[in-house]
Parts: sequence; structure tokens; C-alpha cells
Amino acid sequence: MNEHDPIISFLLDQKVVSPEDLRPVLAKHEKTGEGLLRLLQQEKLVDDEQITKAVAAVNKLDFVNLSPEMIDPMVAHLISHDIANRHNLIPLRREDRQLIVAMSSPLDLRARDEVELKTGYRVVTVAATPQAVQQAIHYHFDVANVTKQAIASMRLKGQSGPGGKDEGDPIGPVAGATLDSGLRSQEVSDDPITKLVASIIRGAIEARASDIHIEPQTSELRVRYRVDGMLRRAVDVPIAAQPEVISHIKILAQMDISEKRIPQDGHISLRHENREYDLRVSSLPAVGGEKIVLRILDKNAMRWSLDEVVTSPEDNRKFRELLVNPYGMLLLTGPTGSGKTTTLYSVLQIVNTLQRNIVTVEDPVEYRLPGITQVQVKPAAGVTFASSLRSILRQDPDIILIGEIRDLETAEIAISAALTGHLVLSTLHTNDAAGAVSRLINLGIPPFLVASALLGVVAQRLVRTVCPRCKETYEPDRSLADLGLPISDCGLKKAHDPNPKLVRGRGCQYCCQTGYQGRKAVYEILPVSQKIRHMILDGSGDTHVKEQAIQEGMRTLRTNAVQEVLRGVTTIDELMRVVDLKSE
Repeated sequence: MNEHDPIISFLLDQKVVSPEDLRPVLAKHEKTGEGLLRLLQQEKLVDDEQITKAVAAVNKLDFVNLSPEMIDPMVAHLISHDIANRHNLIPLRREDRQLIVAMSSPLDLRARDEVELKTGYRVVTVAATPQAVQQAIHYHFDVANVTKQAIASMRLKGQSGPGGKDEGDPIGPVAGATLDSGLRSQEVSDDPITKLVASIIRGAIEARASDIHIEPQTSELRVRYRVDGMLRRAVDVPIAAQPEVISHIKILAQMDISEKRIPQDGHISLRHENREYDLRVSSLPAVGGEKIVLRILDKNAMRWSLDEVVTSPEDNRKFRELLVNPYGMLLLTGPTGSGKTTTLYSVLQIVNTLQRNIVTVEDPVEYRLPGITQVQVKPAAGVTFASSLRSILRQDPDIILIGEIRDLETAEIAISAALTGHLVLSTLHTNDAAGAVSRLINLGIPPFLVASALLGVVAQRLVRTVCPRCKETYEPDRSLADLGLPISDCGLKKAHDPNPKLVRGRGCQYCCQTGYQGRKAVYEILPVSQKIRHMILDGSGDTHVKEQAIQEGMRTLRTNAVQEVLRGVTTIDELMRVVDLKSE
């Protein structure tokens, strides 16, 4: 490509760029081989709209200033969200047997052919900017908008007429409805319930939700997503559709739709945008109907690396030092949903070698780990943590992972395994790292066994990180000390700045106006030194053990969380939500 290229010529003719602007770009193009249009964008000489208009003009295509309101919602859904997102295109309207499609790459013949094959219409392309097309896709395939369309279809279907039903009757059967081994139900079925359930699940996946809560209320069926640990309202479905929605999900999960008096568990496997997902489905009979919770597990996200999970170089080093020990016990503590299992899995990746036999006992086994034997706890069949551990010890293990130490029997076997040459990894529910010592002793383990077996304890929390798209700096109206932040031991110069600049998210469409996107773990790592072993033997309390660990260099949850605030990773509000500042 050179200055005689038709698109470059158009930009010059329209005085979008000048020859003087073009010369250094041409020189760089000849030197690096990079495309001229890309280089022009990098130098901020042209924007997406100017380039798209140039491509359209040179190829005698129409350009549209696309907005979601220009698009016929029913026409938009002639194709799937997968096709729209993959090719960054969206149908605008129908004209006889022609389908007008807005594309950010209107010369992509492969994409055009795929839409023609899918819809049966002859495609006429118009050009639109990539951002405008993405915004239109986000709007028209948003779970709330798809749900509105499905609800409208349900109401139309429910109206009386020849062969129809009265408006108050239940809405349509769902027997035999499936996700068609993916989220393609809206492509293969016009049934509004099928479309509705598929859109709810797809919306949750695209929102990065870990769980979907479907809850019967007085006047509607409420759908909420758990995103970054916080429940977020998604859509409300008319209460009349409740039986069909619940039954459809139970059919997909191979649960008994006739049984509504007892809790049930099920499982759905699906594929969405070339990724495999497992959905663990749980039903719970409640006042007003059954509540359904779906846990979303991404099969592609199961190869964790300790470097990705524990990003702090100092904490990463301490983890690796603890794992050098051939035997002993390493405990992770924290509340439910604080990421303990993810950290344990990343630790297992470090020690998982051909020379080691690793066995886990979990409740439930959420992710399959290659090269590791995993045991599912089934109390109804007599397979408990304790009984499984006894069997595991006869399987010649080198490393044992116990999902959770819940009782004295499990704790005794775990301690015994740690003392007889096995590396034992497990979790406990305590507020901080030092609390794990007294928790084991309170379960009934003698202090001398705890002191001998314990290698270290790690407490962890998950804090939401500020959305990178709407991040902004601000000056708090008070100093950090006045805001109640314990800054004396943070080790950062910024902590003592009288007018520090902090970071927060304004809220945008990408973070659903929350100001946060994603989460990060903060840790409190307590290695059990000789001094601390003697303190455990002497019966010293948690407070004294913690003080000694701090003297030996342990950084508390509070200290690490405050550092993340000062570094602009998270906010003061999130710090105060996750960490109890008064407890330290």
C-alpha cells in the first residue's frame, strides 16, 4: 500500500490527512511493513469513522451513522449473537428478499455468505464504525432486551384464538426443549421460553457471572447474576411464566420436573462462542415456588498459574518457600467465595509432576485437573472427607488436598498424614491466619501435634478492581489517616502524602455502572517459624502469635489491602467492605 492506494487518495482528496502528515507515516510503513491505515490510526491522524467512510466511498457502499434505534429488533435476531459478535455485524432491516446488514468490515465476503446461508436472504452490506456496531449488538442482544421480546412473544402466544389458550393459562409446553449442546436454542426454536432461558444463561456468561439466581417473588420471577462476588439484578420475568421457566431448566439439567417438594441437583453442559461451560444446577423448594441457582464453570479457565493468581512478588515467593517442604500441612483460610479453591488449584500446578502422586477429596469437584486423582464426597453413600482420607492414605499419595477440614475426625487424619511424610493442603473458615491455630486446637487436636504438623497458614480475601475503561483519579476530601486507613505500616511514600490521589470508577456500560471489573486476591501469609512453634506449644493466644508473625515480616490482610488502594488497584469503599479494619 502506498499514497496511490484508493483509500489513501480519498483521505487526501477529502483533506482528512495532508501530504505532510503522510510522509513520516509512509517512511515508517516502508521500514516496518505495517499497514498505512493502522499507522495513521496510531498517529491519531484518522479515526474509525473517517476510515470506514473512506472504505465505503471507495467501494461504492453506503455509510450509516448507526444507532440501536435504527434497527428492527426482530430482524436483528435473524442471526445469532455468536455470528454478530464474531464478524461485528448486525442486520438493520428487510427489503423484500434483501437483508440490509451493517458491518464494520463490509468487504468480508465470508461473513456475508454466512449470514446469507443462515437467513436465506440476499445480503446488502452497509458500512458502520466498529464501535457503533458493537454498541448495537450489545443493546439488541442484551439479556434484558431479549427477555422483553420473549415476554412479548409469550403474551401474544397466550392470547385466545383458534387452537390457542386463554390469556391466564400456562404458557406453552417445554417438554423436549434443549440448549442444542450450546446456546443456540434461539436459532433452532421459536419457543419464547427456550429463547428466554438461553438469553438468561448467555447474558450471565457475557457478564462474567459466577452464579445465576432465579427467585420466585410475589409478582415476578427475579433473575440476578453474581458478578465479582456481588449480586446484580438482571431481569424480571412475569410470574405466569415461572412453571415453564423452572421446568425447562430442570429438563435441561436432567432433573425430575414432577418432584417439587425436595431439593434436587443437576448438570448442564453447553458451548458458547467456542468455549465449553458446565452449569451446576440446584433447586430449592421455597414459599412461592422453587428457587434455582446455576453455578457457571468455564472449562477453559481451569489451568491456573500461581504467577497469575498470586501477583505480588513477595507473596508468590513465600508460597513457593512453603511448597519446598516435602511434608507438613498448609492451610488456607477465609470466608466462602474468597478464592481459596482457586489458590489451592494454582498451588497444585506447582507441585504436579510425574514423580508425585496427588489425590484430592472435594465437595464438590468443580474443575477436573489433569494428572491428579480427584474424589467426590458423597455423604449419602457414606463417602465423607474422613472415610475418603482413610482410603487415600492406602493409595500411596505424596500430596493430599482436602477441600475443607470440618470436624475432628477429618482434622486428626489430616494431621496424621502431614506427620507421616505427606504434604497436606486444606482450607478452614477463620477470620485471619493466626486464627487457624486456635481453630484446630478447639476441634480437639493437641497443641503439640498442631505445632509439629503446621507449615504455614494463608488468609485471603478478594477485592474488586477498578474498571480500566472508566477509571479516574480524585483527591479525597480528608487525609488517609482521617479516613480511618491504617497507613503507618504500608511502606509506601504515598501513604503519608497530605493530598494523595486515589482512584475510582465513574461507572460505564462495560462494568454495568458499578465502577469495578474483575477481582484480585490479597493475602496474609503466616509461615510457622521455630519461635511460633514454641508459642503454640505454650498455648499462646492468636493475638500473640499474630504479633510475633508481624515481627518476623508477615504483612497483614489490612496492610496488603491498603497498599492496593494506594496503588490505584481498588477503592477505599471496597477495602472497607472486604477487610475488617477494626479487628487488627
